[in-house]
This record gives sequence, C-alpha cells and structure tokens, in this order.
Amino acid sequence: MQAKVVMLADLDYFFAQCEERRNPLLKDKPVVVCVYSGRTEDSGVVSTANYIARKFGVRSGMPIFLAKRRLKGVDTVFLPVDHAFYEEISDNIMRILGNYADSFERVGIDEAYLDVTQRVNGDFQVAEELAWKMKEEVNARERLTFSVGVGPNKLVAKIAASFWKPDGLTVVKPEQAESFLAPLPVDRLVGVGRKNNEKMELLGIKTIGDLANYDVTKLVEVFGRNLAGYFYNTSHGKDESPVQERGEVESISRILTLKEDTRDLSVVMEKANQLCEDVHATLVDRGLSFRSVGVTAVLRDMSIHSRSKSFETPTNDLEIIKETVRELFGRLLSEVELEARRVGVRVSNITKGQESQKHLTEFVSYSK
Repeated sequence: MQAKVVMLADLDYFFAQCEERRNPLLKDKPVVVCVYSGRTEDSGVVSTANYIARKFGVRSGMPIFLAKRRLKGVDTVFLPVDHAFYEEISDNIMRILGNYADSFERVGIDEAYLDVTQRVNGDFQVAEELAWKMKEEVNARERLTFSVGVGPNKLVAKIAASFWKPDGLTVVKPEQAESFLAPLPVDRLVGVGRKNNEKMELLGIKTIGDLANYDVTKLVEVFGRNLAGYFYNTSHGKDESPVQERGEVESISRILTLKEDTRDLSVVMEKANQLCEDVHATLVDRGLSFRSVGVTAVLRDMSIHSRSKSFETPTNDLEIIKETVRELFGRLLSEVELEARRVGVRVSNITKGQESQKHLTEFVSYSK
C-alpha cells in the first residue's frame, strides 16, 4: 500500500517578515507588529514579532506596553498590522504552494496543508526534494521563507513544521512518527490545552511518549471515551483526517500593490488585467462560473473603496471579467480624489459548471 505523504507549510513570523520584505532595513532590528486598540499609543496587543524581538521575550498576545518595556533601550520598530498587504503576499504564496499539491487545504493566512502522495508516489525522499524546490520558488518569487513539516498525516506534519524554525524542513517517515513524537511535551498535541495539560500532569504524563504508554482505561476514566481515544491515537502518531479544501468557494479574489500611486486608468488596468487572468485561470481550473465582478482600490490614505456589478446569467468568460473590471475602475477612479496604492479584482456568486457567454447585456445591479 502506498504511503501517504502530507506537508504543512508554515510561513515564518509572517506579518513581521512581510514588513522586513517591504523595508529590508528592518531585518537586523527587533520588529513588532501590533493590533492597536486606539485608546492610547501603547494600548493593544502584539500580533507577531520577528525572532530578534523574541529573544527579548516578546510574544504574540502580549500587551504592547509590556513588549516596549522588555525592549526598552533597544532600537525597535513597532508597526500596526496591514492586513491587505499581508493577504496580498499570502495569496501569491498560496497559489505557488497549491501547484505542488494533489490536494491543498489553506488553514489560515500563514499555513497550508498539502497532500503530495501521488505527486511523489509515496516516496519521502522525493517529497523532501519537492519541499526544497517549493521553498526555493517561494523565496525567489516572493522573497519570504517558510518552514515545512513532512509526515504520514496532518498531525505529524504540523508538529514537524514547528520542529526547526525559521526556514526549516523536517521529514518524519511513517516508521519514525512515534519515536519523533515521544520526547515532545504533551501539550504539543492539538486538544491538550491548559486544563487537560494540568490533568495529565496529575497523572504523571509530561511527554507524548508518556501519554502513548499510559493505561487507556484510566484515560477513559479521566477524559471520557472519545477524548481518551483521540489522545491515544494522536500520541501514537495516528491521524486519518484528509487534506481538503474547506467549504464551498464563495469568491475568488486577487490584489496587488502598484509600483506607484496613480489615478491613471491605463496604468491601473495594466496590472488589473493580470489579476483578471489569474482569477480566470482559477475559475477554469476548478470548473466554476460567476455572476458578479468586483474591484477594490486601497488609496494613498489607506481608505478602501469598492465597486461591483452582477449579471443574470453565470459565465466564466475572461473578456467579460476584463471589460467589467475596466468599467468599474473607470467609475471608481472618477469618484475618488486620491491615488490608488493597491488594486484588487474579485468574482463572486460562484456556481459549479463552466459557461462561455460572450454577450451578457443584462445585469442585476451595480453597487459600491
């Protein structure tokens, strides 16, 4: 039977790394990306920090004032989160990663599972080579690093991805799974939160290996049959959950940053047409059609403006996307005073099945 091969790609300290990419002068400094509450300049929490800042004890979820206290006297850069910018980079990377997978499951802005079993014919050596190639392509095209865990299932791949960071690659073959997990703290398993960890400590369970060797009947007495069964299986490196795209596709969107801020429609469309082609390729690849087209512009003051148009009949025609996007950006740019910094294209009201209608003269509505 062919061995299952699963990867988890985990983008390293993602928000802070995006900021380092935007401004390379930050690479040698502590960088702390924050969610500001707005009440005072120090109110809010740390979203993420680069590894230099982490050496000073700065962690995600920490109050900003405490992070500043720990970095007092250090040349540190504190920045607000810029979700639109991070999502743009994430989308680009996820498209690259998806090309390497038989099945692809994005689980957040900075993580994705890839089932590559068929691609590598169940060979973990080939999977390792594929992971290096994947890392090299992302670094070459997006100038970011990420860590990869390769294992026989999602559970092992996820833990392996965090084993060597940043920019790491850890491969755990099926026969190595239990010995790899055994010495790790038991709270590395998903589901072993603070309360369950405290219960396990009372039972003398400190490592995953301790849990794997513990009397199952006693686990059932403490945690109940279902949770005890889960703990038993995961401690032995077992996980049957598949890698699969989550939920129905509601929309497909792409966004990018312009080289210069502009209100020139021809300049905007030069980039927007690339986005249209990318969106269209995704539609065709997935066998989907759409009934709505939308555009988004992030202006120089970071305000976000959007326009959309809906049709009565589904289509997946590229020219309709391009014509509609030009029309909507023309309207939008004529109605705002500031230059656009970022532009995005979106198709929504997604349906299964491909249509190819060249002439859609009737539409439901325009909207901002």
